[in-house]
Amino acid sequence: MELGLAGRRALVTGAGKGIGRGTVQALHAAGARVVAVSRTQADLDSLVRECPGIDPVCVDLSDWEATERALGNVGPVDLLVNNAAVALLQPFLEVTKEAFDRSFEVNLRAVLQVSQIVARGLIARGAPGAIVNISSQASQRAITNHSIYCSTKGALDMLTKVMALELGPHKIRVNAVNPTVVMTPMGRTNWLDPQKAKTMLDRIPLGKFADT
Repeated sequence: MELGLAGRRALVTGAGKGIGRGTVQALHAAGARVVAVSRTQADLDSLVRECPGIDPVCVDLSDWEATERALGNVGPVDLLVNNAAVALLQPFLEVTKEAFDRSFEVNLRAVLQVSQIVARGLIARGAPGAIVNISSQASQRAITNHSIYCSTKGALDMLTKVMALELGPHKIRVNAVNPTVVMTPMGRTNWLDPQKAKTMLDRIPLGKFADT
């Protein structure tokens, strides 16, 4: 299927592993020019070997100033995939300030910041574009020990709606994708326990989690 991505420039956050890495690989295969953003240099090095020609950027998106330095002059971007996220799981009564702050910095604030950078560039060029935010079914369902993660993804869904409303007049489409558990390294870490997994698998008609 022709996706019309050849020659387009795409930026993917959380590109080192899991969904983000798979997204970079698919975009590269479709002929897009990809900016791959990850906080882990080793992951970017191996990704460059797999996908020659991509533009790697190593930055921790929880750091606002570092992100601005790394991406403020990234150049024209036609497609943004906000995929970077952390899942710091704690019982509600044991949630720490550190886990709360980092989760919202990466899962929500970084989406706002990177989207602003890309959207301002599109508007300045008078070009249409697309932003895809990788959310989660955790935005819709309460999950034990996921109070922070569920909250960040619920907030991301509403941010996506407001972004779509405000950026639509500029011909910038904004959508969220809300997958179930995906067996990425992060997914495997959090869902290998059969008893815990069963509560989620029982809600899935196919009876299995997604894979990358």
